This record gives sequence, structure tokens and C-alpha cells, in this order.
Amino acid sequence: MCPGSKVSAGKRLSGKTTKGSSWLRAALLEAAHGASHSKQSDLGEQYRRLARRIGKKKALVAVAHSILVIIYHILKGEKAYHELGSTYFEERERDAVKRRALRSLERLGYDVSLQEKGAVA
Repeated sequence: MCPGSKVSAGKRLSGKTTKGSSWLRAALLEAAHGASHSKQSDLGEQYRRLARRIGKKKALVAVAHSILVIIYHILKGEKAYHELGSTYFEERERDAVKRRALRSLERLGYDVSLQEKGAVA
């Protein structure tokens, strides 16, 4: 389930996944398909973000790989899985999201100033 990385002269040539168990791959893809349809999970949000950029099938393989990594860490560390939530990626990059939104509004011709929610009374 690991994406391939064939590179020659700095050019990416192939991203075909490497050899492995076809049974495990099928089970992980089925789990990824189910996770992609969940509304309040970080895996569902990861699928939606990636599907816009790289397509639905490649996004499913990426989510399946993430599930495999999660399973590995659960088994290795003997810890329970902690769901990060659907807003995890936005909170992680909160400042970047804010800057992108400001630039988008300024490109549309708006003059924008931001205030924290607690400061507005």
C-alpha cells in the first residue's frame, strides 16, 4: 500500500503502489471507502481534500495508506485510537487559512479587517 516513488533527473515518473497482499489492499480500500463517506472524521475530510486535487481513486488509496499507518501505530504502541475530528486540518493551519481567505477577498476588491470574536461586543 506504499505509494511508489520512481524519480529520474528530478522528474516524478511513477506513483504506482508497490507489491503487497492483495487481500489486505482490498480490505484497506473497503475501509477507506467507508471512512470517506463519514462526515465528522479526519479521514473523511482527508479524502475530500485530496479528491479535489488528485482524483477519487488516488485519494482512496491515500486514505487506505493512512488507515494502515494508524493500525500499525495502534498495534505497536498498544494505545487506543484518538479521533482528531473533521476540523483538525483547518485548526492545524488556522493562520494559513486566514491569510488565504483575506487574499481571496482582497482579490475580489474588498477591504477587510479582522477582529477576534471575543473583542467584538
